[in-house]
Amino acid sequence: MTHAKTPEIIVTNRVKEALAVTLRGCEELIPQDDWLKKLARSEATGTPLRIKLGLDPTAPDIHIGHTVVLNKMRQLQDLGHTVIFLIGDFTTLIGDPSGRNTTRPPLTREQIEVNAQTYYRQASMVLDPSKTEIRYNSEWGDTLGSRGMIELAARYTVARMMERNDFHDRFHAGTPISVHEFLYPLMQGYDSVVLKSDLELGGTDQKFNLLVGRHLQAEYGQEPQCILTMPLLEGLDGIEKMSKSKNNYIGISEDANTMFAKVLSISDVLMWRWYTLLSFKSEAAIAALKAEVAAGRNPKDAKVALAKEITARFHSAAAAEAAEQDFINRSKGGVPDEIAELTLPLGDGGGPVGIAALLKMAGLAASSGEGNRLIDGGGVRVDSGVVSDKGLKLGAGAYVLQVGKRKFARVTLA
Repeated sequence: MTHAKTPEIIVTNRVKEALAVTLRGCEELIPQDDWLKKLARSEATGTPLRIKLGLDPTAPDIHIGHTVVLNKMRQLQDLGHTVIFLIGDFTTLIGDPSGRNTTRPPLTREQIEVNAQTYYRQASMVLDPSKTEIRYNSEWGDTLGSRGMIELAARYTVARMMERNDFHDRFHAGTPISVHEFLYPLMQGYDSVVLKSDLELGGTDQKFNLLVGRHLQAEYGQEPQCILTMPLLEGLDGIEKMSKSKNNYIGISEDANTMFAKVLSISDVLMWRWYTLLSFKSEAAIAALKAEVAAGRNPKDAKVALAKEITARFHSAAAAEAAEQDFINRSKGGVPDEIAELTLPLGDGGGPVGIAALLKMAGLAASSGEGNRLIDGGGVRVDSGVVSDKGLKLGAGAYVLQVGKRKFARVTLA
């Protein structure tokens, strides 16, 4: 009996460069050897690899936390591979249990359709739309039917499903787990089967779902995809991951001045994390900037540079310049030379403090309710940026709070 000879894998310099692009800033690449082989085969045959990212339209805006993986998709797209931006309009009906300690309430079909309308337009601000395959998993989810769902469920065991941390913890805590929640990782994995994915990207909280995709592809006789996890970006509060549901995010379609001001509102500590995950500056350039700040340069200079870079990416260089100038003008014209300086405690367990509660603590509002009314009226600023989000929470750091034209406080949360 003769056996077919396995083709030799030739790792060219171009393949090595592609691997380096893949690995930069990533949390984990599983399995790296398989991805190297896929890259080498693609190089040898001229066949682009299929790279998948799925997002559920749980709210109408994509936020800059999503761009951590979108930026990676663009890098791989620029290498000549096919990227698939999958809008999970079917899986959103189920609700992703990742990282949840309770059952996620599903959205209605109408809510999902409204939210999904803006996703492609916003993703195109990062991806090259002419080279992007846009898909909706309702294409196959709606037609799978009861028989197809039963056949799919038969390809994965309950024991393996219960290895998932959030299911395991909820089960042992006696917290209800709905049967439909098991369908979410199965359907996300089935997406990879339908799309014949070579690589799937996601945040670190998606690792279990991505691994289910590898398993199901093998079950259906396909070569399993590799998975690439990217770190989760902390939101404006510096504590929780950026999330639309936690209201600590910057939407990539927000106006330039708001985007600029929100970046400036983050703490000095969080700023460096954002540099690592969001900036296109080289790692050497970021390290040099950090050293300058450690040597005495005002950290606000670095934060302004980051705000300018991010704003320019989603608007234009001119809009970023205008937002910076607006910030400078307001800073010069509005803040007195001498203002009250306060050191206030963080929340329980060192957590962030809501803006309305902070206004009350600083003596700038009689109550949290009054603070919220002032925000609604556009009369509250943090570091000269107008606060439009009553859900804003501030973590450790120093901030200039302003209410109206004459009430100021420089607050350090520690």
